[in-house]
Amino acid sequence: MIYLHVPFCESRCTYCGFFSSVILGVAQRSKKNLCLKAYADAVCREVDERREEIANTLSTNTLYIGGGTPSVLPLSILSRIIHSIALPPAGGSPSAGAAFDAPWSEFTIEVNPEDIVEKGEEYVRGLLGLGVNRISMGVQSFDDGILRWMNRRHDSAAAEEAFRILRRCGVRNISIDLIFGLPPLSEALWSETVDRALELGPEHISAYQLSVEEGSTLDRLASQGKFTEATEEQCREQYDMLCARLGKAGYNHYEVSNFAVPGHEAIHNSAYWRRVPYVGLGPGAHSLSAGSVRSWNSEVIPRLSADGALETYSIEKEFLTPEDIRVERIMLSLRTARGISATELRTLAGGQAVDRLLAEGALVRCHPERCPEPVEGRSGGSLRIPEDHFFTSDDIIRSLI
Repeated sequence: MIYLHVPFCESRCTYCGFFSSVILGVAQRSKKNLCLKAYADAVCREVDERREEIANTLSTNTLYIGGGTPSVLPLSILSRIIHSIALPPAGGSPSAGAAFDAPWSEFTIEVNPEDIVEKGEEYVRGLLGLGVNRISMGVQSFDDGILRWMNRRHDSAAAEEAFRILRRCGVRNISIDLIFGLPPLSEALWSETVDRALELGPEHISAYQLSVEEGSTLDRLASQGKFTEATEEQCREQYDMLCARLGKAGYNHYEVSNFAVPGHEAIHNSAYWRRVPYVGLGPGAHSLSAGSVRSWNSEVIPRLSADGALETYSIEKEFLTPEDIRVERIMLSLRTARGISATELRTLAGGQAVDRLLAEGALVRCHPERCPEPVEGRSGGSLRIPEDHFFTSDDIIRSLI
């Protein structure tokens, strides 16, 4: 299970708090190419240094390329990195853009609509040739005014056209991201947004409530009194509408923020929620090794110095305490429809707290088909937060940890 972080964007979204850098424009193409080459050099070197660690994480055989905006990378850069990760046979690296038998059961790359529209079908077919079999596209909204406020580069028409391009190229596993909980997002506008998403028919929808992330433009606006968050009531109404509409359309609400046509739940992200070990590559990426060691790469954009030496990011580590693991296990498991073994939850959180939440309806017994163990008496089976309590899941989880 591998995650690759691409720390580049063409512009900075108003709400974004992820580590990324606005990449140099076309007018400075030579500098941009040097920047991307240094990034590829650094990632490939990291891959070589972590071969054994990568080999030990293949129980969940997935690759996820996120960012930032991975679709700003040309196919030649992506090809070089992907072939490096895939451990090509001895005898030389394949040529840039060459297809090969990808070793991953699920290979996701995040894209922005404007890149797909601008680069066209040739680019998408190039991604498929590299083994990509799942696309996650950041749509966020189908309202052009809201998209401008978010400082997105695309408009609603481009989002729909990008989706059609992906379909024409044969992509049959598409996830789109949406954002709710914006003050100007009315009930009618949110309903229209959900309608347009369902008309496209993606296999997966991720929907996130707008939050003020430290270091984001939105954080600065809020500190200056220029932004006020939507009310909890407005956010709750929009979330409830989303759950009802997607449920009626046949989507499985398998995690607080994630909905999928049955059989298209994200394998990679689901493994995170089970605390499966993974390797994070690239600046700013995090890793989890054997359940007790977390490491992260420093947030440094690689560069070539004047003498041609590669200046790159470093890796830091911490050992998770039993308390860290306890908290993560409760928090991550209870975000999912699968839930957690009732026996384990009672051990981790105490029987009294569990019984109280069961009595309140904030916890329920899992459907037998989703239980990780048989239901046997009061402490058997699996417990989960019911969908009608998902909106307040953070409060429920805090009461257990």
